Amino acid sequence: MRSKAIVSSGFNSPPARTSKKPLEKIFLNRIATILFGSALLIFSTLACALDYKIGFVNTERLFREAAPAKRAQQKLEREFATRDAEIQKMSKQVRDLQGALDKDGATMQEIERRNKERDLANLSRDLQRAQREFREDVNLRRNEELAGFQERANKVILQIAEAEKFDLILQDPVVYASQRIDITEKVIKALADK
Repeated sequence: MRSKAIVSSGFNSPPARTSKKPLEKIFLNRIATILFGSALLIFSTLACALDYKIGFVNTERLFREAAPAKRAQQKLEREFATRDAEIQKMSKQVRDLQGALDKDGATMQEIERRNKERDLANLSRDLQRAQREFREDVNLRRNEELAGFQERANKVILQIAEAEKFDLILQDPVVYASQRIDITEKVIKALADK
């Protein structure tokens, strides 16, 4: 019976109030809130009134259209043309061997068919390895070339920013950039001069 009384008196009674806020504190809190809101309004108005010059560079377009980027791409194509031709030759050999097996495999002697299947498996494995190594080497060289180009592009962007007194220049990825602030064409032209 005693536990019932403790439970009912502990949970059902309203919380005790220790003290009431004086009217002065409430008044001061409201004034502080009004002053803080006014200060925010003033600062946001001032921030909008300041004249910021912002620019945007479309990096994808820069890599696609700038003369140094095009030269780097042509250099890579020349550098890897021989290996690409070898891989194409191996690929044709695999197709030809597979075609011969499909066409004549049923009429071949068992040992000859097994030898051709083994040759096809070995050649296919060699082709896959060569393709993988080729992709890795091309990607590595492309990244090296693009890093050098990116460094040059960043120097040009900094020169434009300083010469034209930009406060901020953004690069991809951005959700939206107006054509009004897009300076990609200026950067492409500046890179063409170098």
